[in-house]
Amino acid sequence: MLMRTDPFRELDRMAHQLMGPGTWSKPSVMPMDAYREGDEYVVVFDIPGVPADALDIDVERNMLTVKAERRPTAKKTDDVKMELSERPLGIFSRQIVLADTLDTERIQADYDAGVLTLRIPIAERAKPRKISIGVASGRTEISS
Repeated sequence: MLMRTDPFRELDRMAHQLMGPGTWSKPSVMPMDAYREGDEYVVVFDIPGVPADALDIDVERNMLTVKAERRPTAKKTDDVKMELSERPLGIFSRQIVLADTLDTERIQADYDAGVLTLRIPIAERAKPRKISIGVASGRTEISS
């Protein structure tokens, strides 16, 4: 039998049980980090225990949507008695509005050890560039 002594974890577990697992109409939020690295934005999602084929990534206009589904690992049978269940199950989702300065056509997604990493390049038109200044070759005098 497993024992726990952290009362705050128990309150958190009870809150999750009351809210229930995420569903397609009401998904739970997945944690993420977002940062700029050179000429691209990197968005990292923590979704441990989710197989790669249970991930769904969509971009429509400037809206990026990431959905994942975590199912129970223990099969429900007569000889299985759940002692402790803290891992959240169900549907997880996150939507991010992307700036017009990002190139949504070239997003790269990698999934390793429960971490989904999206790399979104900055569009060429949004990168800083120098503007050359033309100099007039001749001067014109106005005489009266």
